[in-house]
Amino acid sequence: MSSTINRVDFRTQPEHYRHWRLTFDGPVATLAMDVAEDGGLRPGYKLKLNSYDLGVDIELHDALQRIRFEHPEVQSVVVTSMKDRIFCSGANIFMLGLSSHAWKVNFCKFPNETRNGIEDSSRHSGLKFIAALNGACAGGGYELALACDEILLIDDRSSSVALPEVPLLGVLPGTGGLTRVTDKRRVRHDHADIFCTLVEGVRGQRAKDWRLVDDVVKPARFEAAVRERALALAEGSDRQPGGQGIALTPVQRTESAQRLSYRYVDIELDREKRQATWTVRAPQGLSLIHI
Repeated sequence: MSSTINRVDFRTQPEHYRHWRLTFDGPVATLAMDVAEDGGLRPGYKLKLNSYDLGVDIELHDALQRIRFEHPEVQSVVVTSMKDRIFCSGANIFMLGLSSHAWKVNFCKFPNETRNGIEDSSRHSGLKFIAALNGACAGGGYELALACDEILLIDDRSSSVALPEVPLLGVLPGTGGLTRVTDKRRVRHDHADIFCTLVEGVRGQRAKDWRLVDDVVKPARFEAAVRERALALAEGSDRQPGGQGIALTPVQRTESAQRLSYRYVDIELDREKRQATWTVRAPQGLSLIHI
């Protein structure tokens, strides 16, 4: 992973997003997924059907941090898709097929932290999240929805939620899907067992009856229903809208083959030992504030 080709830069900002659209309307922010097929982090695959790779999730992580810290007026967040009849098909299988084991492990770790960050923002920052599933939602896409406080699914007779990893790939969902289905959404274990064997997933009233989603809404009312729930969640939030936001300015660093240096942090890399040594320096010349 030391080569220039494999190096990943996690720094980004909204004007550089290729896969997400972030908008604000009073107390509601909307994060709309619109993955660019040719916008993969590495060559060799296309991000079709709103599938994602690490680059897509880097933008999602950045957007979540900006909502949380730069926009105190926001009390609820709608996570949805700009694609027609597709919310998200999960992690890109072709990307995974081209990746080394180490890349796959680290790829899974980062989306896990992003989903945990959604729940942490809800629990500790008063931000409430609603997943507005305006199309098919599978694999990692459903795991993203599961991290939200509520899930609304469009009832168009075709859109479903699914965790097809076991029947299609013979692997377990890698971003908390099974845990959140049973422990967070309290899906009955027999329903969860059946659900995870269905390639086509579950749709409509059955998805609601099984507690896989909170509600199903006809297409004619879907947009209005999402807005109503987002405003209701905002009204119930304990986040104080009158605060001052904190601008997340770009973090500058210098780097070499064995060292990363930031303003207050140095990281020495010993690649043979697979070891990193961090040195943290306190800011100098700042007066103490007594409260």
